[in-house]
Amino acid sequence: MEKKPVVPGPLLAKINSPDDLKKLSADQLPQVCLELRDFIIDIVSVHGGHFGASLGVVELTAALHYVYDTPDDLLVWDVGHQAYGHKIFTGRRDNFHTNRKYLGLSGFPKRTESPFDTFGVGHSSTSISAGLGMSVARDLLKKDQKVVAVIGDGAMTAGLAFEGLNNAGVQNSDILVILNDNRMSIDPNVGALNEYLADITTSQTFNKIRDDLYDMLGYFKGAGDKMRKMASRLESALTSALTPGSLFRSLGFKYYGPVDGHNVKNLTRQLHDLKQVSGPKLLHVVTVKGKGFAPAERDQVKWHASGSPFDKLTGNSLSGISVKKPVPKYQDVFADTLIDLARKNPKVVGITAAMPSGTSMLKMMEELPERAFDVGIAEQHAVTFAAGLATQGLKPVVAIYSTFLQRGYDQVVHDVAIQKLPVVFSMDRAGVSGADGPTHHGLYDVAYMRCLPNMVVAAPMNEEDLRNMLFTASRYDDGAFAIRYPRGEATGMEAGSEYKYITPGTGKMIKEGEDVAVLSFGTIGKYVAEAREKLLMLGVSAAHYDMRFAKPLDTDMLDLIARRYDYVITIEDAARQGGFGSAVAEYYMEKEKRPIMKIMGVPDAVVEHGTQQQLHHELGLDSDGIVSEVMKLIKKQPVGDAI
Repeated sequence: MEKKPVVPGPLLAKINSPDDLKKLSADQLPQVCLELRDFIIDIVSVHGGHFGASLGVVELTAALHYVYDTPDDLLVWDVGHQAYGHKIFTGRRDNFHTNRKYLGLSGFPKRTESPFDTFGVGHSSTSISAGLGMSVARDLLKKDQKVVAVIGDGAMTAGLAFEGLNNAGVQNSDILVILNDNRMSIDPNVGALNEYLADITTSQTFNKIRDDLYDMLGYFKGAGDKMRKMASRLESALTSALTPGSLFRSLGFKYYGPVDGHNVKNLTRQLHDLKQVSGPKLLHVVTVKGKGFAPAERDQVKWHASGSPFDKLTGNSLSGISVKKPVPKYQDVFADTLIDLARKNPKVVGITAAMPSGTSMLKMMEELPERAFDVGIAEQHAVTFAAGLATQGLKPVVAIYSTFLQRGYDQVVHDVAIQKLPVVFSMDRAGVSGADGPTHHGLYDVAYMRCLPNMVVAAPMNEEDLRNMLFTASRYDDGAFAIRYPRGEATGMEAGSEYKYITPGTGKMIKEGEDVAVLSFGTIGKYVAEAREKLLMLGVSAAHYDMRFAKPLDTDMLDLIARRYDYVITIEDAARQGGFGSAVAEYYMEKEKRPIMKIMGVPDAVVEHGTQQQLHHELGLDSDGIVSEVMKLIKKQPVGDAI
C-alpha cells in the first residue's frame, strides 16, 4: 500500500527557514509547536526513526530558532537524536520522510547536509567542546555571533562534557550551554551526577534548610565576631552544597534554572535575556522525553526510536503478526550466553557503558544484578574498570558497540593490552550498522584491535560460533579477547546447548572448490554460499573457508590454501586497510610461493546510511560483488549463456 504524504499544519507549512518562524507572533509559538510535534509523530509512525528525544525538545527548538539568528549564530546539538525539529525548521520539512533512508536525509546533524548543522554528531557529549572551539574562533576572528551548545543529562555523565565545561570556565568566552534535563538518555541514567541533576530540579529541600539556617543565624546577632564568622561560613557551605547549579557555578558558569522546557513563550523570554549576558552561561531546562505522545512518555526506553510503522494514536505496531518463529538477534544470543556462562562461572561479570538495552546486557542486569554494571556514558572508564576487575581474577565482559569502543581506545592499549589482562570485548554493531550511518558503523575495530599485543580478534559466522567464542573467551587467560558481531538478526539456526572451546587461530573449511578460495571473516560469510551457487552456473568452482580469527591467523590453513590455490579472495565487513585481508596479505608476503590475492572490504571512504543489505550491495560485498571479483581475478570466461 502506497504511503500517503504527511501534510504539515497551516503554520508549519509556511516555515521553510528560521526567518519564516520569526514572522510569527509569540502567541503563535505554542500552536506551531503543536503542529511540529504532530508532524514528527506522523512521519516517524510511518517511516520510523528516533522519536522520544525530538518530541521532548520541540519547544526548546522553536525558541532557539526564534531568538537566535541561525545559521549566523551557531547552534550545536549533542548526539543529534533530538534534532528532528531543527531539521524541519531549517528547510528539510518536505524531504523529512527520507530521514535515515538510503540516499535520504541523515538521522543526525551533518555539516554537508545544511549550513544550519554546524557540527556533525552521532556520539554523545561533544557539543560543549565543539561549541567552545567555535566561540574561541569567533573571538579570534572578531565575529559578531552567538554560540549555543545543547546537551542532555545523559550525555553529561561523560568525562568529555566536564572537560569542555572546565575549559570553558577558564576561557571565559561567551557561550550558552543548555542542559536538557529529561532524566532519561536511551536507558535510565546512572551515577552521582544524575542524582544531583534529579535533586536540583526541585529546591524544596534547599529552601527548608536555608530558612532554618536563617532562623538559626538570628540567634547569633548578639554573638561575637568569631561566632558570626563561623555562622557565615556555615551558611556559605550549605548554600554552595544545596543551591541548584552550584556545581556549574564552581566551574565558572553563570547558572540559570531549572526552567520549564515546554513553556515556549517563557523560553523565548529567557533566551532573549541571556543573549545580553556575557561569558559562559548554563540554562537548565527540564523536559519530558516523548512529550505529547502518551506511549513514549510512559515507556521512554522503548520509544527512544522506532524501526517499524505504528498506530500514532495507540502506539501499536502496524507491521502485522508473523507466523514464523522469531529469529534471535545477535545481541540477544550474546546476552543469553553470557548469563548462562556467568551462572556456571562466578568470576564472569558484565559491563555496559549506558547501552544495557542496545547490547542486551539489561537481561543480565535483571537476572544477576550484582554482577552486571552500567557505568553510564563513560567508555574510557568502562574499559579501565574492567581492567581493574581483571587484576583481581575476575573475567569482565565489556558489551559495547564497536563504534563506541573507539572512545576508550587509549585504555584498551595501556590498561588492558600492555598489562596483558584477560578482558573480553564483545563488540556489537560491528560492520555497517544501517540507518544510523557513518558515526555508528563499526568498520575500524579489526584494524585498531589486531595491531595490539596480547589481543585475540575473532568474528563468528553464526550464533553457534558466537556462543562458542564467548565460552572460549571466558576461559582464555593469556590476554584480551575481542569478538565482533553485527547488528540485527542471526541466522535462526538451532544452536546446541553444549559449548565447544575454539583454539584461537583456527579456522574451518565450509565447502571445497577447485578454482579459487574465498576466505571470509565473520557473518559476511553468509554471502559466500550464495556466490558459490552463482559461480557454479558460470563454470567456476569456489572453495569457502571461514577463518574465524583475524589474530592470530590460522597459518596452517593459509599454508594449505597457498599450496592448493593460485587465487585467493578475502572478504570482511570492515575497513579493508589494516583488516583481516591485510593480515592474510602480510602473512603471504613472507612466502616465496604465494597466491594472487584480492582483498574485499570497506574502502577508504565514509560510508553513508542505508540498510545493511543496501550498503553491502553498494560496497560490492554481497554475493553479486563476490562473483564479480572472482571472475575478474581468475579471468575465466563464463560457460555458455550463464551470465
